[in-house]
Amino acid sequence: MHTVSNPFQACNDIFFKPNGVFKAVGENNNWSWMPFFMVMGVTLVLQYLYVNFVDIEWFANMNIAAQGDMSPAEEDQMRAFFTRTSLMWSQLIGAFFILTIVNAIYAVYLNLATRSDDSHVFGFTDWYGFSWWVAMPYVVTGLIGVALLLFASDHQISPATLAPTSLSFMLSIPMDSQWYAFAQAIRLELFWGIYLAMVGIAQWTSFSRQKAAIVAAAPYLIIYSIWLIAILAF
Repeated sequence: MHTVSNPFQACNDIFFKPNGVFKAVGENNNWSWMPFFMVMGVTLVLQYLYVNFVDIEWFANMNIAAQGDMSPAEEDQMRAFFTRTSLMWSQLIGAFFILTIVNAIYAVYLNLATRSDDSHVFGFTDWYGFSWWVAMPYVVTGLIGVALLLFASDHQISPATLAPTSLSFMLSIPMDSQWYAFAQAIRLELFWGIYLAMVGIAQWTSFSRQKAAIVAAAPYLIIYSIWLIAILAF
């Protein structure tokens, strides 16, 4: 098996030879700070650049339109929130806590889902570190988003640009569409991350590839199925 000797090499090899990376990470759990800083750093930089670049008045109008019927007072109240400073803080703080909490929930799930493994040796903190390695594809697509923002000339740029491999970006789905958020969530890095999770689970447990794939994909299949049904029903 491919040998990974340090966390810097692991951050590169996770995209090409993930088996060796997960084997090394399982033996060196302090390596997971690297993907944490990379994923979080690229995410926050992307949010910062977007808020500084976007036409705030246009952005506010798009968000208000997406809410549907609102009274003039409600519109004024919502519009008052959309200053560049308030939006900056809400985006940065929101992105930080959403990433932290979602990965923690995924770690709890993986810790429970792998309890049936006879060789179960990894606990919550191990799986929490694991979740950041699985999230590394977001670094690649985040950097693409940064490049798109840096070369953009129109300040009326959709937040779909933050997810350049999403269906919302590729199909130019408007923000006021009921499908916008769902399409924004369907992106290349989602499937890439599920694949990495499958590889890692198979490496860290005695599960077969098929069982590891089911464990890796199950929460996403459930959440997105419920989301899709809700859109179609309401």
